[in-house]
Amino acid sequence: MTTQETNEAPISLDHFLPNDEEALIFCHMNNAQFLTDMFGLEGKTAVVIGGTGELCSYMALGLAKAGAEVVLVGRNEEKANQRLKVIREAGGKGYFAAADAGNRQSLNELLDSVVEQSGKIDILINGAGINSPTPFVEITDEEALNIFDINLVGVMRACQVFGNYFLSRDVQASIINLGSISGLNPLSRVFTYSASKAAVHNLTRNLAREWADRDIRVNTLVPGFFPAEQNRSVLDESRVAEILRHTPASRFGNPDELIGATLLLASNAAGGFITGTEVVVDGGFNSMTI
Repeated sequence: MTTQETNEAPISLDHFLPNDEEALIFCHMNNAQFLTDMFGLEGKTAVVIGGTGELCSYMALGLAKAGAEVVLVGRNEEKANQRLKVIREAGGKGYFAAADAGNRQSLNELLDSVVEQSGKIDILINGAGINSPTPFVEITDEEALNIFDINLVGVMRACQVFGNYFLSRDVQASIINLGSISGLNPLSRVFTYSASKAAVHNLTRNLAREWADRDIRVNTLVPGFFPAEQNRSVLDESRVAEILRHTPASRFGNPDELIGATLLLASNAAGGFITGTEVVVDGGFNSMTI
C-alpha cells in the first residue's frame, strides 16, 4: 500500500445521498413542476443531424415542445422548412442549417454557425444514415465505403467536432446516436447497413466510457421498424409480414413514439446517470425468438 493510499480519507456513503433539504424540495414539488424539472429543456440548444428525415424530425419536435431550440441539419432546406412549420405551430422554436455529415469542414462550419446564432450547444443527435438492399455478393467497394462513411464515420466526425466543443467548455452535454435493430442482431437484405450500425453502437459505448467523468453522456437510441423513406426499398409485402410476425406488438412504430426516449436521454435531470446504453424502441422485436 502506498503512502498516498494510506493518507486518503475513507469515502462515506453519506457523501452520495441527497440532503434533507433536497428531499423536501423533491417531495413538495407539484406534479406539473416535477415533470417540467425532470424533462424540460428550456434554454437548451439541440443540433439534430438528419433532422429533416421522418424519425429525427419527430425527435426534434419533441425536443422543441420540451423547450429546446432545435437546429435541423441536412441538405434539403425545403423539407426542413416543412418540419419547422410543424415545430413552430406546436409552440417550439428552431431553424435550418445546411451541412454535410460526410465532410469535416462542413461540420466545423456548422458548429461555428450554431454557436454564433444560438450562443451554445447542449445536445447533439446523430441521425443521418443511408441504406441499400444490395445482395451481399453484389456489394461493391464503393457502395460499402459510402454507407460506412455516412453511417459510421459521419457519426465519428460529428462526435469529434462537437465533443471537442463540449470538452473545451465543460458543457454537461448529451449525445444521442441513432442505432438500428439490425445493429443488435443480423437482418437479411441490409448487410452493410447492419455492420455500420453495429459499429455505431460500439463507438457510442466507447465514447460513453471516455467522457463520463466530464459529464458528457453518450447513448444509442435504437428504433425498431418504423415506416421511413430510408427503408422503403427493403419493405416489400413479404418482408412486412415477416416483421409483423416477429414483433409482439404486431405493428410498426409511430415516429412520435421515439419522443419519450429522446427526452429521457436528452435531459440531464431525468437521464443524468444514463450513459453508454442502448434504449430500444421496437414493440418487443428484439425480445422475440420463436
